[in-house]
Amino acid sequence: MPDLQDLASLIRAGHPIIVIESAEEPRIVDGFRHVINQVWRPLFHWSLTLGLRRLDMDLDQPLAVPEATATLAHAKEFQQRAIYLLCDFAGYLRYPLAARMLREIAERQNSAAHSMVLIGPSVELPPELEPHAVRLPLKLPDESALGKLLRDEAFLYSREHGGKRVEIDQSAFQLIVRNLRGLKLNDARRIARHLVFRDGIIGQGDLPEAARLKFELLNRAGLLHFEYDTAAFADVAGLDRLKRWIEQRRRIFTGEQQSPGLDPPKGVLLLGVQGCGKSLAAKAVAGSFGVPLVRLDFGALYNKFHGETEKNLREALANAEALSPCVLWCDEIEKGIATSDADDGVSRRVLGYFLTWMAERKRPVFLVATANDVSRLPAELLRKGRFDEIFFVDLPDDRVRDALLRLHLGRRKIDWEGFALDALVAATEGFSGAEIEQAIVSALYAAHAAQGPLDEALLLQEIRSTRPLSVLMAEQVEGLRQWARSRTVPAD
Repeated sequence: MPDLQDLASLIRAGHPIIVIESAEEPRIVDGFRHVINQVWRPLFHWSLTLGLRRLDMDLDQPLAVPEATATLAHAKEFQQRAIYLLCDFAGYLRYPLAARMLREIAERQNSAAHSMVLIGPSVELPPELEPHAVRLPLKLPDESALGKLLRDEAFLYSREHGGKRVEIDQSAFQLIVRNLRGLKLNDARRIARHLVFRDGIIGQGDLPEAARLKFELLNRAGLLHFEYDTAAFADVAGLDRLKRWIEQRRRIFTGEQQSPGLDPPKGVLLLGVQGCGKSLAAKAVAGSFGVPLVRLDFGALYNKFHGETEKNLREALANAEALSPCVLWCDEIEKGIATSDADDGVSRRVLGYFLTWMAERKRPVFLVATANDVSRLPAELLRKGRFDEIFFVDLPDDRVRDALLRLHLGRRKIDWEGFALDALVAATEGFSGAEIEQAIVSALYAAHAAQGPLDEALLLQEIRSTRPLSVLMAEQVEGLRQWARSRTVPAD
């Protein structure tokens, strides 16, 4: 247990009530068994099913009936300073007699200077006991403990399969251990056992499964969405400057290279016209880094009850850090953090906490935020230093439209060798990537209805019948492009 010194220090300091909120009860009890080797005190353990037992002596019979006040009475009468581990005990403190007895023990009223340790997944104390309590967060296992855990599971597999050795790829082993960081020991053990026992191999194929299982454990509230299909930059036409920028920082972010003079990259903001590939670029960043991609759904954060929205945001960002290294994608961020005076200050508190997290986070979480409406973004988010860079994803030029046509026609196995691509490129001026793809899809439906193959004339007809967003919303699109021209870095 990595926090033995913390436990021993609290016991020596004479704290009367120690609260440990955790579901890992066996791990805590085992930690205290080691602590008494340093502080030399009697160690008692109580639960409703087993009653009060002494752990530092080999005694079979319970010392008190499994009732809360009987246990507290034993503590008041026991004259030697001792440690009492009380599991799932907090519920009984709703009764005035139990709460009063524990308070008298804490205040040393006719009682020895015991340490009363309350253990449970959630421990809520009455107001009169809070001043006497100190809360100790249970430290998560480090990489050394996680590596030992994974080796133990491999040994267990070998023993249960007649001595068959587990095939271990050392590179994958280290990456899995790194992936298990941020989990409680029991949760890490369940994932490790699943990976080992499903095929008797610890290899590269286990990495996506490990990331998925970890995400499902951490995201019980459903505030994050795990994106399984992370695109490669090969699937993104254009955005050459963004691609180079990401590649220059990939090894630093993933830890493959260390450089004392370089800070790890923090994130980028992608502004641009709708349909020009911002979401695909966000997925491609995760694919390039080779890390999981999780999407933060701001809509799921907001709750009508006071304080719940901010709590949801804290939990979502904490889970993202536990999943690190990862890419956190905030799609259409302007809809989530646009401040308003009509919500009792909730949006401002959400923005404030989000900005603080952006500045102070310690774990490798690369933030990719996408936005369509720059006018709704607060100035605090855009100032230099919040993001490493602000890229503008513009309407594709001739070169990129040519690449988009080739990409989407090839993906649908259409023989375009006889097409005059120059004419198609000219006809799609002002089109976004999404609009080019949709024109091809529409042309395919038209060809299917005519029971014939897709040809250049049919595709050109569909393109000419399409009114792109740059025409429908010409003023807004042109205004955005003018704003970005001198304020952002072109992504292409």
